[in-house]
Amino acid sequence: MTAKYQSDKPIYMQIIDRLSKEIVRGVLKPGGKLPSVREMAIQSGVNPNTIQRTYSELERMEIVETRRGQGTFVTENEGILMQLKKGMETRVVESFIQSMREIGASEKEMVESVVKFLAKGEKEHDKI
Repeated sequence: MTAKYQSDKPIYMQIIDRLSKEIVRGVLKPGGKLPSVREMAIQSGVNPNTIQRTYSELERMEIVETRRGQGTFVTENEGILMQLKKGMETRVVESFIQSMREIGASEKEMVESVVKFLAKGEKEHDKI
């Protein structure tokens, strides 16, 4: 499962983003064990040093914890996990608003666009 990486952002940061999304979505559960550095490097198609840096940064952010002799685990601290999710939500909304401003959309148009998009999604979902 070798991922494609963007050249404008360090690979370890892209892996942090991917793992953070998996944690927030519940794919990686609180208390769940992450693959070993070697396994993750193979899965991600990167050097083990890149994964070690990824895990070290996630540990510094308190999103994961390393247990000597056992491996690296997702934190069970709900406060930290909620903070992670809220931070990600904020960045997504900021990006959306910035992009909409760049095309000259007013706040009212932004809200209308979101409401219209969500309504369309509900109709599509009802068809299934």
